[in-house]
Amino acid sequence: MKALDERHVRQQKVGGFAALYLAAAYLVAMPYFLAFVKYPSVVDPAEKVALLVGNHDSMRAMYLVTYIVFGLVLAVLALALYARLKDGAPVLAQAATAAGLIWAFVLVASGMVFNAGMGAVVGLHATDPTQAVSVWQAIEPVAQGLGGSGGELLGGLWVLLVSVAALRTGALPKTLNWLGVAIGAAGVLSVVPALKDLAYGFGLLQIVWFAWLGIVMLPWAARASRAWRHAPSADRAGRRADPA
Repeated sequence: MKALDERHVRQQKVGGFAALYLAAAYLVAMPYFLAFVKYPSVVDPAEKVALLVGNHDSMRAMYLVTYIVFGLVLAVLALALYARLKDGAPVLAQAATAAGLIWAFVLVASGMVFNAGMGAVVGLHATDPTQAVSVWQAIEPVAQGLGGSGGELLGGLWVLLVSVAALRTGALPKTLNWLGVAIGAAGVLSVVPALKDLAYGFGLLQIVWFAWLGIVMLPWAARASRAWRHAPSADRAGRRADPA
């Protein structure tokens, strides 16, 4: 892999921390939503609104952490991976980054719509519970649709493209890349109604992928930073003039 200048080394370090945050966010979100509040298993609209009212503060915090902040951090990681992959696979790296940034945008939008709508519905519920249910029935599909409730097309496409690009360039471990191909394919296929349960496998395996990615990127950045600091000053100047 071509030597990077100090700015790119820092970007890879930040990308590594971003990947670890995303893995941690999944680890927090899945038990909370599936076991604690059990929101996905609730079907009745009135029960959903009652659940929102009873868990308003914690759900607001969780959507902030696992959708809004998640999306922003995901954008940081997507850009760091683009910098890592662009020399060896420019077209694939551009396509992957576009998919990653779009995914990041819709996740942020989903979290903002959910939190704003939930706040309005909880306030309305105190005076008119029936109207609150009707309002939530209009808001929830928008938030859930943006969040990927119909499948993990964008997330799967991003992981798949990143992994294929990394296989071509050798910028990441081969086993990690093949795992990413499998995860990405599962995410893309989860949009097929008969295969929608693949979305759960996508989420679980992404925890491993994000954690592994962070573990790869951080030591690499640390080694590159040490090499940069100990490189001759003329070499450092040359790298600044012609960054990777």
